[in-house]
Amino acid sequence: MAGGGNRIQVAGEKEMRAASRAAPVHREQVSRLAHAEHPIKSPLDDDSVRRLLEKGLPRGDERVLDLGCGTGEWLLRALAMHPRLRAEGVDLSGDALAQARRGASSRGVAERLVLHHQDAADFASPHLFDLVLSVGAAHAFGGLLPTLAAARTSLAPGGRVLIGDGFWEREPSQEAVEMLGDFTDLATTLDRVAADGWTPVHGHVSTRGELDGYEWACWGSLASWALDHPDDPDSAYVRETAAARRSEWLRVYRDTWGFLCLVLRRTAD
Repeated sequence: MAGGGNRIQVAGEKEMRAASRAAPVHREQVSRLAHAEHPIKSPLDDDSVRRLLEKGLPRGDERVLDLGCGTGEWLLRALAMHPRLRAEGVDLSGDALAQARRGASSRGVAERLVLHHQDAADFASPHLFDLVLSVGAAHAFGGLLPTLAAARTSLAPGGRVLIGDGFWEREPSQEAVEMLGDFTDLATTLDRVAADGWTPVHGHVSTRGELDGYEWACWGSLASWALDHPDDPDSAYVRETAAARRSEWLRVYRDTWGFLCLVLRRTAD
């Protein structure tokens, strides 16, 4: 993930990196196929997502911003949970935003969702937000602390930030660092967040089941698509990509990398 590194596994960056290696398949198509069975695009199960949103939205009538929203799954779930909620999402991917619009329409929340097609790092809003989300998108800002700095500019007084990023559960190999980024351990990550002026009011460390479930879903979805479309010219490439990414997970970072979500408030508030 990001946190000081340049690559991120969740939110499709690993899949996109794989697809960019002289691939016949468009990188966003690979990400879309990989996340067909795991739309939240992070190593979190549905109950964990729900609890994090509940902690981030204590009233239920907040204005919410997602920086790097992708297909908008966090916002769509928040809007479905709270009929008085209003939400905005920012992302560079027109394809992902189009999918978010379709999802909002099918769930009956489109009138409460505004989507912005631009770089999340450059986003500026005329109003502030009660909750600013950014899960698995720290690579877009250059790391965890720059992401928090971006969130701060859009955060209303007394508001909350829900952020998700990686950390090292154990000492990583050099190959893992080069592949995923220069993270720190969990305690150091929290120390840095606190030193930056934030107080955690809730947190979740993804379980082994959540981490493994995400990986199995991503690479299994790619492999299934390839097997279901043997005559497609991209079938062999997609199947090989699934096998390569699964091998990287099992051999390089499965035993060392973890994922953390935090609900934060400004310490000064």
